[in-house]
Amino acid sequence: MSEARTKGAAFSLGVLTLINLFNYLDRYIVAGVIPRVQAEFGINNAQAGALGTVFVIVYMAASPVGGVLGDRIQRRHVVAGSVFLWSLATVGSGLAGTFVALLAARAVLGVGEAGYGAVGPAIIADLFPRDLRTRMLSVFFTALPVGAALGYLVGGAIGAQSWRLAFFIGGGPGVVLALLMLFTPEPARGATEQEPVTAERLTVREGLERLKPNRIFQAATAGLTAVTFAMGGLGYWMPKFLEAERVMDPGRAGFLFGGVTAVAGLGGTILGGVLGDRAERRAPGGGLWVSAVGMIAGAPFMVLAATVSGEAPIYAMAFVAMVLLFMNTAPLNAAIVNSVPPSSRAFAVGLSNLALHALGDALSPFLIGAVADASSVAMAIRANALPVIAGGLVLLWAARQAARRAAQPVS
Repeated sequence: MSEARTKGAAFSLGVLTLINLFNYLDRYIVAGVIPRVQAEFGINNAQAGALGTVFVIVYMAASPVGGVLGDRIQRRHVVAGSVFLWSLATVGSGLAGTFVALLAARAVLGVGEAGYGAVGPAIIADLFPRDLRTRMLSVFFTALPVGAALGYLVGGAIGAQSWRLAFFIGGGPGVVLALLMLFTPEPARGATEQEPVTAERLTVREGLERLKPNRIFQAATAGLTAVTFAMGGLGYWMPKFLEAERVMDPGRAGFLFGGVTAVAGLGGTILGGVLGDRAERRAPGGGLWVSAVGMIAGAPFMVLAATVSGEAPIYAMAFVAMVLLFMNTAPLNAAIVNSVPPSSRAFAVGLSNLALHALGDALSPFLIGAVADASSVAMAIRANALPVIAGGLVLLWAARQAARRAAQPVS
């Protein structure tokens, strides 16, 4: 890559990562302000939970649509429009005069974030060659744990004074980032591929048909779904476990668990990017091997986190488990964008986002809660390790398939 192109790619990655940080910050602010929102609007816990549910439902439904747009028009325009829309929705959340208006604003947030979530990884894939791609995606995805932690912090600290102000602070920077995105270079689709790239515009039906036989896409999506299921359930129920079954102070437990999640997420995501790139250079499907090992190795630590007693051992086991689970984010997203032609990458990411949320964190809080009702929260968290092991086994199979395919002579 030329020096000018390298600088342009680094600038774009920086803008996209900042946008992704506010993506997750805006998404999680609501968790920190729920008590104040309930007090003002007089809503119960189920209604407060609907603020999160409506976002997830709209986000996962709109993700494939965002992917189609990203494969058809300039992606920087899709990103800028999406960021501007969700930033207005976040500011609008602070202006809501009724619960219904707040619910509508969170739904619009889902539309905006879906457009960005599908397109961002596709842009990065065209900015950086395959041997750097996983590491660059890991930089992009470090915004997930950091942004989520900042969302809890802004929602909790600022929201304690004014829950409306928390939304204003969260949404304001996105307007500036949307404008900044318009000044980033638009890479050609397939710009960093070694093989010739055919320009084409697929319909949704054609895109789905092409993904049917794509075992790497399916396995990577299954792995991401398993991780999302486990992390969604862990994040939702671990504070309750610490308070109710380990008798810890809820304020301290929430603060420490949030800190552990942020540090483990940051370290695990970067580690996964570095190891994924190294493994891919050594053998086809190397990133899938890294993810498979991470998931299978992480499962016992999830069980231990809900089994040991004492503050330090619990947080230590949870930290190791989350490092190993977050290791999967960059390699599996890289596997998805690498497994499809550049002309359909945004659609593939969007479809993957639909699956991992519909079958992942949209279901896990309820299902794990049902297991907890039948036994205990600790037992439910231990059972949460089973889908992680299953996902790891699927990825082992996919890695072997990738290695065998690469070893076959070209006819």
